[in-house]
Amino acid sequence: MQFIDLAAQYQHLKQRIDQRIQTVLDHGHYIMGPEVEELEQKLADYVGVKHCITCANGTDALQLAMMVLDVKAGDAVFCPTFTFFATAEVVAYAGATPVFVDSDERTFNICPSHLEQQIEKVIKEGKLKPKAIIAVDLFGLPANYPELEKIAAKYELKLIEDAAQGFGGEINGKRAGAFGDIATTSFFPAKPLGCYGDGGAVFTNNDEYAALFRSYRVHGKGKDKYDNVRIGINSRLDTLQAAVLLEKLADFPHELVKRNNLAALYNQQLKGDYQKPSIPQGFSSSWAQYTLTCIDRDMLMARCKEHGVPTMIYYGTCMHQQTAFNELGYTDADFPIASRLAKQVCSIPMHPYMTEQNAENIIRSVNHSLQA
Repeated sequence: MQFIDLAAQYQHLKQRIDQRIQTVLDHGHYIMGPEVEELEQKLADYVGVKHCITCANGTDALQLAMMVLDVKAGDAVFCPTFTFFATAEVVAYAGATPVFVDSDERTFNICPSHLEQQIEKVIKEGKLKPKAIIAVDLFGLPANYPELEKIAAKYELKLIEDAAQGFGGEINGKRAGAFGDIATTSFFPAKPLGCYGDGGAVFTNNDEYAALFRSYRVHGKGKDKYDNVRIGINSRLDTLQAAVLLEKLADFPHELVKRNNLAALYNQQLKGDYQKPSIPQGFSSSWAQYTLTCIDRDMLMARCKEHGVPTMIYYGTCMHQQTAFNELGYTDADFPIASRLAKQVCSIPMHPYMTEQNAENIIRSVNHSLQA
């Protein structure tokens, strides 16, 4: 059994993907070929924004956002401590200081009330200039953008949505990737919409930001790639990856239905001493992961392994616990919820090509593990 069965997905789309790849091989435009522009337009249409600009990976998407917003030394960028390292890494790489924020216990996402406390604390200390917020759509569920947008407006901060896991999720019909000033995503193979390598994209309704993104991703180009008007990076999506994503995007709505059906089955049949994912009213998830919170995670993982059911931990180390950020001086007491989640979360297999037999085996194994 696979935690995420990419092979089954490929078999389902094989003829269409193979034809797309063959077309690229025939025309030979491997870098910024016509499929890249086609994908950008279709992604923008799907999300519901004016501009989509692809890039080499999700981390670059966040780094490009830092560059476009001119995040620099002396700036404070607020982000969750319970997230993947790239979220905070790009802030530090820009020379700014990541200010970590605790989690909402039910949704795993950044906690708006603690965010405001952290903003007020930075303002009171007067050492850093509050500049931006990065909110991460963990496990497929968009963060609480109605509240986050109010906070960003109140303190005149830019809001960045990291929709790498949330792509396909919604709040009151508005899709992930359409929130904040800038949104980013990753097409890492394990993401809800993934390619067969690395890839990423940014989304915005701001024309000026879009022009800067297109410049920065190709060495800060002006009228062409040999006219360099600013210092940029080399971050272009390969045409072959765009070709794969075009076919995956076409099937993505059908996959979302299957993900939600599997999540509903888990919600209904999983029973035990643990907390299941919580979806607030008006929100929908793309179910990048199905994550349980349990007191005895080691027992759950060991028993599932005995039954051939793979499990994963997202994430076992918070940002404030990372060696790279020791100098910031945080302790677990500063983030009690996130620190506890890091010790208790465990994700079980979730993908749209799950067989009924495998789903039953997973449910039986988890229930047995947590009732033993």
